[in-house]
Order: sequence, then structure tokens, then C-alpha cells
Amino acid sequence: MLIHDPELLLALPSRRKRPPVIWDVHEDTAAALGTKPWLPRPLRPPAAVAVHTAERMAERYVHLILAEHGYVKRFARPHPVVPNTTYVPDIPAPPDDDRRVVYVGHLSPDRGVAEMIELARLLRPHGVSVELIGPADARARAQIEPARAAGLLRWPGFVPNDQAMPMLDGALAGLSLLHDEPNFRHSMPTKVAEYMARGVPVVTTPLPAAAELARRHECGFVVPFGDPAAAADAVLELDRDFSLRAKMGRRGHEAAYSSLGWPSDAREFVAQLESWANGKLPARRFPVSGSLPSIHLASERGKERCAAADRALRALARAY
Repeated sequence: MLIHDPELLLALPSRRKRPPVIWDVHEDTAAALGTKPWLPRPLRPPAAVAVHTAERMAERYVHLILAEHGYVKRFARPHPVVPNTTYVPDIPAPPDDDRRVVYVGHLSPDRGVAEMIELARLLRPHGVSVELIGPADARARAQIEPARAAGLLRWPGFVPNDQAMPMLDGALAGLSLLHDEPNFRHSMPTKVAEYMARGVPVVTTPLPAAAELARRHECGFVVPFGDPAAAADAVLELDRDFSLRAKMGRRGHEAAYSSLGWPSDAREFVAQLESWANGKLPARRFPVSGSLPSIHLASERGKERCAAADRALRALARAY
């Protein structure tokens, strides 16, 4: 039995009546409480303590598999780490005359919706358009819909992942203007890897993993938090310099192709689940650095991870 949401731990049957349970940890649940508008601010610290306590209890009764090395310190016991990455095409679409910047993923205020709307205003006089691809929460929708009605940006809403990825091809830049929130500091936004995989230059805020990746591979720009003007300057530099745009896109794709491809991580993921299903192998202890790349990605949607889990669950069915 594989679960992705920690609240489902409360609904598990008794240990005698259930097969092995695996909790796929792909979010810092306690840190995420800081961005939840439904939780009153004074209640957030005690709620975070309660979550940490529940996590420590859970690891005594279920298997854990972590999507980030940054999550290791949350737990008292060692658990295997298998990162979320992405599918990388062998050859990305070449840059063309597309004067469009894109964002793909869930849309919420803490993911930079206001900044991207302001960016659209700043780029509009230069003939550069902004496209936001993904579902929006209620607060983000209240901001995006008037901007779309005014013709500032395009927003198709939710698009299935296999259709959304080709929509990145040829774009001028990919946006990741996430805020400096604790839940974002431990992980890489999958969108950054997806932009790189499709050969699209990245414009990101200085969250540690995303900024390090963009700088190390020289595949994009790092701009300050809450500074749409700086993001506009980066986009316009790419718009003016086709050679720079092509080089950044090529370097990003090369880096993604060499170290950020999901298929190899999917094999690790499936093998670990099968080992628990068969009850033959102990959980492997992956080092924080060494055989795995130093930068690992956490998926906001986890489509590839869920598909791999679906295949692995067949092993559970065979075992029980």
C-alpha cells in the first residue's frame, strides 16, 4: 500500500490486516503549514510540532521513501532517498522566434503569481507574452482571471503533464519565481528541471537548489525574491541575444540529460518498493552525496513517480 499524503496515515487499517505500507515523502509537511491560509497564524507553530511528532511515530510502523536528501534530518531513522526528476528528450526543440515566457505547475501566491502578472505588464510593451500553465488555487485565480481578461497573459488552466511539456518547446524562458518559504528551501522545483530538459533557459529566484543548478550549468538567470523588474531584465536580455538564449538552453539540456533523467531514478524507486513487497531486502541507505547527483528534484505533481509506483504495486499484489 503506497500513500503520498500524510493525512492518509490516519486512515490505515490495523497492522494485522494490511500489507506493507510505504509513505512516499515528497513534501515538508510542517513547513508547508506556513503557507496555508486556512490555518490561523498563531496555530502554525504548534501544528508544525504536532506534525513532526506524528512523522517520528509513523516511521516506526511504515516504510518511508524520501524524495529529497533535505528531508533526512526530519526523521530519527535512515530511509532510502529516491529523487523526483523528469523525462529528458534526446534532442530538444531548437529556439525559434517565439517571444513567449512560460510557467508550468501549480499556481498560488507563494509561487509568484503576483510577480508573474507584474512581469507580464512589464514585458507587454516589448512584445513578449507570458503564459501560465497549471491549476490555480482560489487566491491565485482571483489575481489571474482579471489579468487574463485584460489580455496581459494566457492561462489555459490545468493541462495534463504529457500535453504541458511540449508547450514549453521554443519558449524564450521558463519562470520559477517562488517565494522564500521554508517548504521550498529543501527541494528543487521540478519545473526548473523540466525547462532544462526542454532546452529552455531558466529564470529563477535564489532558492538554494534551483539557484545552484542555474549558476553551475550557466543555463539561466537568478533574480531576487519579489523583483519582477529584475525578471523582466533577464527575459529581455534573452530576447535581445539569440546566441545567449541558444547557449543557455543547450547547456541546460545537456545537464538534464546527464543527471536529471527520471528513468534511472524510477528503476531505483520500483526496486525499493519491490524489495519491501517481497520482504527480502532491507531498505538501502543512500548516502547524502556520492553515487547520486548532488542536486535532487522534488516533483510538484509527481506524475512520473506515480506511474512508477503503479507498476511497483503489481509486486505488492503478487506478494499478497
